[in-house]
Amino acid sequence: MKILILGAGAVGLGIAAKLSDVVDVTAITREGPARTISEHGLSLEGALGTGTFRFPCCSSLPSGEHFDYILIATKAYSTKELCECYDGLLRDTEVVSLQNGLGSEEIISGFTNRVIGGVVMTGFIRTGEHGVHVTANAGETLFGRFPDGTDSSVATLAEIFSKAGIPARSVGNIKSRLWSKNLISCTLNPISAVLGVRYGKLTVDPGWQIISGITREVFQVAGAEGVTLQWGSPEEYLAYLKNDLIP
Repeated sequence: MKILILGAGAVGLGIAAKLSDVVDVTAITREGPARTISEHGLSLEGALGTGTFRFPCCSSLPSGEHFDYILIATKAYSTKELCECYDGLLRDTEVVSLQNGLGSEEIISGFTNRVIGGVVMTGFIRTGEHGVHVTANAGETLFGRFPDGTDSSVATLAEIFSKAGIPARSVGNIKSRLWSKNLISCTLNPISAVLGVRYGKLTVDPGWQIISGITREVFQVAGAEGVTLQWGSPEEYLAYLKNDLIP
C-alpha cells in the first residue's frame, strides 16, 4: 500500500509519521523542512505518542510514481493550485481531503472521480523544522465517499489509520460531518483568537453570546443548503459544546 501526502504541514507530517509504521508513505512539503526531515526524521510528541519517524519527505515528486491513496493536507485556499499542479497524478486515484473548511472536496472533484472527505478532530502544531506536537485528540478521524455513502476503499483507509494508532472509521454522511466540523471551527477558533482567551473561557459572556449567535446562523445556512448537521438544533449543539467538547 502506497500513500502520498500533498501539502504536508503540521497535520500532514504528523499523520505521515504515524502511517509510516504500517504503509509506504511519502510526504511532499517545503524544501527546507523536507531536507531537515530527510536528515533527522520527524519528531512526534503529544496525544498520539512520542517517537522519531523516518519516511520519504521531499519538495517535489519523482515522475512515474503511482499511489493507492493521495491525501491532501494543504490549506483550503491552495486546493485548486495544488490540484492543477498534480492533475495527472490525481486522475482516477483515491484522493482524500484532510482539510478544514468547506469547498475543497468540490474542487478536488474537478480532477478525479474518486473523492473521499475526511474530518480530523486532532490538533497538530509544528515545533521547528522537523517536529510536530499533537495538542489534543478530540475524537475519531472520519472518512466517507463524498458527498455521501461509503465503500471498501473508504473502509480500508479507516482501517489503515486505526492500525497506525489514529482511531478512524468510515461514515455514510461525510458532507454532514464536514459541515458539523466547520460549525465547531466557527464557534471556537475565531472567537478565542479575537477575544484573546483559551477555549475554556468561552462559556461565559461575551464569548458565549457571540458563539450562540454564530451557531444559530450556521444552522440557518445549513438548512438553506439542504445539509443536516450532526445536532438536531442549535440548543443541542450548544449543550454539547459547553458540557462535552470544551471541557
